[in-house]
Amino acid sequence: MQARDHFLNTPLDALLAEGDGFPAALARFRQVAREVPAYATLLREQGIDPAAIVTPMDYARLPLLDKTNYIRRFSRDELVMGGDRGRCDFYAVSSGSTGEPTFWPRSAADEYPVAVRFEQVFRDMFQAHERKTLAVVCFAMGTWVGGMFTTFCLRALAEKGYRLMIVTPGNKPDEILRNVERLAPEFEQTVLLGYPPFLKEVIDAGRGRGLDWGRFNLRLVLAGEVFSETWRELVAERAGVENLTHFAASLYGTADAGVLAQETPLSVAIRRFLSKHPNLAQEIFGEARLPTLCQYDPASRYFEVVGDTLAFSGDNGVPLIRYHIADRGGILPYADMLARLAEAGFDPASIGITSPRQQPFVWVFGRANFTVSYFGANIFPETVSLGLEQPEVRSFVTGKFVMEVKEGLVGKPAFALAVELAVGIAASDAIGETVASTVLSILRRLSSEFTNYVPAELQKPAVSLHLQGDPSYFPVGVKHRYSR
Repeated sequence: MQARDHFLNTPLDALLAEGDGFPAALARFRQVAREVPAYATLLREQGIDPAAIVTPMDYARLPLLDKTNYIRRFSRDELVMGGDRGRCDFYAVSSGSTGEPTFWPRSAADEYPVAVRFEQVFRDMFQAHERKTLAVVCFAMGTWVGGMFTTFCLRALAEKGYRLMIVTPGNKPDEILRNVERLAPEFEQTVLLGYPPFLKEVIDAGRGRGLDWGRFNLRLVLAGEVFSETWRELVAERAGVENLTHFAASLYGTADAGVLAQETPLSVAIRRFLSKHPNLAQEIFGEARLPTLCQYDPASRYFEVVGDTLAFSGDNGVPLIRYHIADRGGILPYADMLARLAEAGFDPASIGITSPRQQPFVWVFGRANFTVSYFGANIFPETVSLGLEQPEVRSFVTGKFVMEVKEGLVGKPAFALAVELAVGIAASDAIGETVASTVLSILRRLSSEFTNYVPAELQKPAVSLHLQGDPSYFPVGVKHRYSR
């Protein structure tokens, strides 16, 4: 009740913090050290006195947590405040590389801080406090985290007074279009929430039916994928939208902790600027390719960079302190980011962004362990390897492969799989078909997320076969990378 009342009765400006967030992170750490049995055990085993943690440097010496050394080691009761799941009422479910689900106990109190991320998007980017808005949840509805999570947060916004009506067709294109055709004309704007390639498919399918998306003042909330600015431009054009900084907001989130950060009009404008200045992007991000660039509330989610990957701390059903999710990325304070961009001629006021929120920036390229995300479902190298090890395939291939997600700017998106042939084996349609069918069978068997998130007609890998040592995918003498 306290979390609910705080969210409902506090204006967004007052909910959002400035500064580095460390005082909130330190207070959270001390509470978790006192009240979470698993974390207290971990600190005791490592000889760490919670009272000795005072500065950010002290904090950075705390152990990194992950599923292996923490979540799977302790019982679910030991992982929550007070050692009792009774404070929780819901499981958020995610699947790992073997398809073995991870169950994250959560309570309604854990969702209201996440709802603030949605409020920031719906107010700052879509002006949903002023416009009668239809929100169409296009994430899979089931035990998987996306659909239920999103629906709860949207209902919290409606309860707070936003002019919002919600409909939940899930990831069924025909049902989505049926809802849009019947309901959207009654609203000032329509927001589709889902995975980027899936929403593009929905928009294309609507156009194929003769649906004029421009009538509905379409907006998008996206999650689970890194996409290019060319993709944003293409989808906006097909949606009949011209204002790209207020068209689509990507969320950075996990089943572990909900939404961690979100795109803002400012971060979109910066990303679009950097897409035309790859040298500056290289200087800031360490690569010329663009990551997802978001802003975050440092008091809610305290980020750190560990090597070239991210760790975060935050309160949840399972409170997490320095949780290492192996996402490759970085952080930069607001003032530092704007100063570097100003030197290159970037002026947000010149494109109508006059009072941006001065929150720090976080960017993410994706999993550091070669995982790719396809319609929000993680595809792990270990799963594909298992497909290539099946009896009907293994005599034709070396076991090396490269997987990537094709964005689908012209045609449909695809999960592309380049496979190295064994010595003496010539490429053939029959081998390619066998590889695709076998890998698909393994993916469906081991990943409920893949089976339920990815449209059935787009699940089959697009396989290309390559001779051993093909320099485009399998160069000799260098460490092999299993994804692009």
